[in-house]
Amino acid sequence: MTLFLRPSPDHRPHAAGFVLLTVATGILPLAPARAADQTRIPSQSQNQNQSQNQTHPQKTPDAGKQDTPTRSEATKDEKIVVTARRQNQMQVISGGQLGVLGTKKGLDVPFNVRSYTSSLILNQQSQTLGQVLENDPSVRTTYGYGNFSEMFVIRGFQIDGDDVSINGLYGITPRQLVSPQLYDQVQVLNGASAFLNGAAPGGSAIGGNINLMFKHATDTPITQVTGDYTSNALGGGSVDFGRRFGRDNAFGFRLNVAGQSGEDSIDHEHRHSAALGADFDWHDDRTRISLDMDYQNQGVDWGRPAIFLGTGVTAVPRPVAPAGNFGQPWAYNQLNYIFGMLNVEHDLSKHVTLYGAFGGMGGNEQGNYSNPTVTDTATGDGTAGSMYVPYVQTNESTRAGVRAHFDTGPVRHEINAGGSALWEETDTAYSMALTSISTNIYRTAYTAPLANTFNGGNVGNPQPINDTRLYSLFFSDTMSFFRDRVALTAGFRYQNMLIDGYDYVPSGRGPVNSRYDQDAITPVVGLVVHPTRRTALYFNRIEGLSPGQTASGNVVNVGQVFAPYKSTQYEVGAKYDTGRFSTSLAVYEISQPNAYTQAIGNTGTYRFTEDGLQRNRGVELNVNGQILPGLRFNGGGTVIDADLRRTAGGLQDGHSAIGVPNYTINGNLEYDLPFLKGATVVGRVVNTGKQWVNTANTLHLPVWTRFDLAARYTFAVDHKPLTLRFGVDNLANTRYWASAFNGYLLEGLPRTFKFSFTANL
Repeated sequence: MTLFLRPSPDHRPHAAGFVLLTVATGILPLAPARAADQTRIPSQSQNQNQSQNQTHPQKTPDAGKQDTPTRSEATKDEKIVVTARRQNQMQVISGGQLGVLGTKKGLDVPFNVRSYTSSLILNQQSQTLGQVLENDPSVRTTYGYGNFSEMFVIRGFQIDGDDVSINGLYGITPRQLVSPQLYDQVQVLNGASAFLNGAAPGGSAIGGNINLMFKHATDTPITQVTGDYTSNALGGGSVDFGRRFGRDNAFGFRLNVAGQSGEDSIDHEHRHSAALGADFDWHDDRTRISLDMDYQNQGVDWGRPAIFLGTGVTAVPRPVAPAGNFGQPWAYNQLNYIFGMLNVEHDLSKHVTLYGAFGGMGGNEQGNYSNPTVTDTATGDGTAGSMYVPYVQTNESTRAGVRAHFDTGPVRHEINAGGSALWEETDTAYSMALTSISTNIYRTAYTAPLANTFNGGNVGNPQPINDTRLYSLFFSDTMSFFRDRVALTAGFRYQNMLIDGYDYVPSGRGPVNSRYDQDAITPVVGLVVHPTRRTALYFNRIEGLSPGQTASGNVVNVGQVFAPYKSTQYEVGAKYDTGRFSTSLAVYEISQPNAYTQAIGNTGTYRFTEDGLQRNRGVELNVNGQILPGLRFNGGGTVIDADLRRTAGGLQDGHSAIGVPNYTINGNLEYDLPFLKGATVVGRVVNTGKQWVNTANTLHLPVWTRFDLAARYTFAVDHKPLTLRFGVDNLANTRYWASAFNGYLLEGLPRTFKFSFTANL
């Protein structure tokens, strides 16, 4: 059954209209709320002086009456500014949605999870999911398989866009780029999550999970208009509207519209996006229902790609000028997605809740990709090919279960039982050039498009290349002892995977070239001990059966599905949480097959491959919250040891994995200026350690550091809050290779200026 119609298959970027928002109502000269200081209520001594001079001819009783409305309005505006500034504060919540366990506080679970809020997304003008996750010390963002998609790295393992979940449900998230304006929270779980959410369909998400939560109407009405600008000439805006109505405000409606278009901070690189989300919900005393329907379009034209190093290269080339673009004008991608989900919860009693969710996604992607392969690192000379890939995906995903609470003597139980299923069909093809062009990353010659003459499948009407069906049943019991000071979670998930791969053919399903039908029972054990009500010590051991990774993007074996594998994680840690301030420390070990992309000689073509096992051990520290009144911090650091084992012939055993930094540090500091009400300054530092470029460990990227600076100012206009923001990313305009993950060298963005305003109407 197909839930969504496929978007239009036109593969060239069409005019994606973006939302240009301005406040056209007559805005009079603006007086900031600081004016309240000039009309403050007089002190007691001043009142006495006024009473003594009450009979002075120049003073009348009417004069005092005329001052009262001014003082009242100023006080009202000051309260509006204080409230708006509090809502704008950088906030990272300890806890989040944990799949079968439901929404939990971070202190109460044996996992490391935190949530970034929509106010942080708005204040930082984040236009992609990767820009939101720049705040997380354990996450690094790179590009996917030879295209412009974002790929995330947690605990040294990748998370593909296919494996980002929404409300704990896999398979319904836009695959390459995600518009964060549609979401209330971006949640990051460090560590394996197969028990919590089931197997990720793309075969990644071993080192962690990223979960998105849709926006829904709140008790407070929302009418918010935002306009934004990003250098060089990228403009856009958004509207956020929410209302509750009906008896007891039982019905809710939330509408989000966002868009942008123009040239970003990289020379010639144009981006466009449009996102629309309509969210409905209803509740009574026992039932809660929500329906979310969304559309997203994103595209990149003349994008700056990642680069490869050719065989025989003995050094890493120096990065190009920060804004330099070595991509070709005809390289692009165009991404269209229709997606959504239905959630239902019903309380049979105060102890038993039934729940279910169903979602789907229809995706249509097209792109012509060209990645330089550098053959001479001193001069920057190299070659570049061309590959056009259409990619159509139809997914359906569901989850249902029961959650029950009861006591057996002194022990309190929370039982979770249910099942999940996911159906995914991927239709794709490719057309590539058999010749390559000569290029230079420092002095790029822009050429006419290459003739893509070698085809696999039907590029005009892609046919199925693989079918994935994932089924699972789960059960867990969380037992709480000694008045909830000790909680032990034990459970299992039975997982079954049916994965078929097909040959490329002009029509219909081709012959089966790979078939996997595997199942396993994967247990989970977690322990939480609360020495005090604000502290916790925890341990978990969790296994997961994951589908093998699928080659996609600009590789000659696009569509190849690798064998499923079983992974095991051990983790121990400590947490402290006061509500306003939280910190956590974790030590872990986890492993999975080692996968990366390698150049095929100097032909300008590439292959995605696996070799051996990658075992990662590490330590993580996260610190979030208010340090002092008006001073907030978000950040932390990680140390990772990523070893290769069981490689072919043992040649790379003991070496470090490609693109995994030996350490990462993030620090985000926010300070409310005491001498200017409504004003806040923000500083951020991102530091990433050494990364190996090849499995032989003869080439590496050096340590890099980036500094960002921003400020915002909130004031009242006609008794409504208005916030202005200005920021600079990569303040020093540092040139650096940001990532070598998967064998790609991705250059960091240049100095980027951002400006936005938000009016609450």
